[in-house]
Amino acid sequence: MHTLRQRLILSHMLPSLLLIPIMGIVLIYVIETRVVLANLSSELTGQAVLIAELAEDYPGVWSDAETAQAFVARIDPRVSARLMLLDRDGRLLASSDPADAPLVGSRLAVPEIAHVLSGRAQVRTTYSRHLHEEVVDVFIPVWAFDERQVVGIVRLNHRLATVHERFLRVRQTVALVSLGGLLLSALVGWTLALHLERPLERITRAIQLLASGQSLDLIPEQGPREIRSLAHAFNVLVTRLRTLEETRHRLLANLVHELGRPLGALHSAIQALLGGADEDPRLRRELLAGMEGEVEHLRRLLDDLSHVHDQLAGALELARRPVPLGKWLPQALAPWRASAQEKGLQWVATIPADLPALQADPDRLAQALGNLLSNAIMYTPSGGRVAVDAGVADGAVWIRVSDTGPGIPPDEQARIFTPFYRGRQARRFPQGMGLGLTIAHDLVVAHGGRLEVESTPGQGSRFTIWLPLE
Repeated sequence: MHTLRQRLILSHMLPSLLLIPIMGIVLIYVIETRVVLANLSSELTGQAVLIAELAEDYPGVWSDAETAQAFVARIDPRVSARLMLLDRDGRLLASSDPADAPLVGSRLAVPEIAHVLSGRAQVRTTYSRHLHEEVVDVFIPVWAFDERQVVGIVRLNHRLATVHERFLRVRQTVALVSLGGLLLSALVGWTLALHLERPLERITRAIQLLASGQSLDLIPEQGPREIRSLAHAFNVLVTRLRTLEETRHRLLANLVHELGRPLGALHSAIQALLGGADEDPRLRRELLAGMEGEVEHLRRLLDDLSHVHDQLAGALELARRPVPLGKWLPQALAPWRASAQEKGLQWVATIPADLPALQADPDRLAQALGNLLSNAIMYTPSGGRVAVDAGVADGAVWIRVSDTGPGIPPDEQARIFTPFYRGRQARRFPQGMGLGLTIAHDLVVAHGGRLEVESTPGQGSRFTIWLPLE
């Protein structure tokens, strides 16, 4: 029993091995006692009644043993049981069984005879396993012509030896049915085990291939519900591993790009300074200012990666304090307004002064809002419009950032918050690693809120931050 198939087959056969023999014995007993013996009793009773009625026409049978034996010899070929005639005193007059000859003339010690002599028919059935014991015994009283007294008794009985063939057929039938049930249970167990074993082997092989790094293929979700759930869990794991693998490739590609550009710029500036550019004060200041900008870009990149690491490690913490949004929002938007106007964009900010105060981390909230505004300004072409408005609805504060940029296709809207994902429009701009929206989404969720997006290609996008009022 080292395989699942063998154990499943045994689990199906074991109840049958235990129950079928017991059921077979009970069934044999019920059939033999309730069916076979009952039929025999009915059959013998009918024959005995006919013999008794026939014997009423032969009064001499009950007074002369030879006449009685002649009567029995005449009737015997027509009955299937042992026939005996007894007089009114219970003495044996004649019997169809030659072995009873020594008993002729003697009184039989049978309790039922007393009841029969009182005029009541008696039927006795005994479930015996001894071949020479009676299993069905019928006593019928024979009345005198005037029906005033019993003149004799007709006795018919079957011994087990005479009905053994009937019982044997019943037992053979039950045995064959039981054996068929065992074979059927084994076949069903083998079939079910095979149907269960195959998908498990398929999943096991897939897991082994996955563990060895050879395959990331999905497997069919077939079989019982539990097996389908297991296959589905494996497929979800494979899908996530594929996503992680793609994310890893994108991360490496983005890191190479994001680190290569500022490092190349820094290297060029250092070479210029080493080549004598530091002798010109104006050129030196321009080179140092450019180097400072590239270092700042690297610092922001490091901050983004640090945020992703903290989020994955579950170490993202907020320094909450009361933040009056009516005063805080205009201050947080001021640097971005200058950036939008510098690019030639129309800036519109509608911030109600009576916005409520929230328990929030102002720095983290400013980072989330800044990432949304950075994308809006980046992707909106010159002459376009960037708008920020806020309000209160349904027990929450909402802050909305709208732009007139190229918009986001519907098939990308569900993926824009995935780390390192960059849509088709984002690939036109070399800056960024695809972390801005991910960070904004994580920070809003950390505040107990949600970030929603509405966008139509060619008509711009709207990102709405919802923060619950506490």
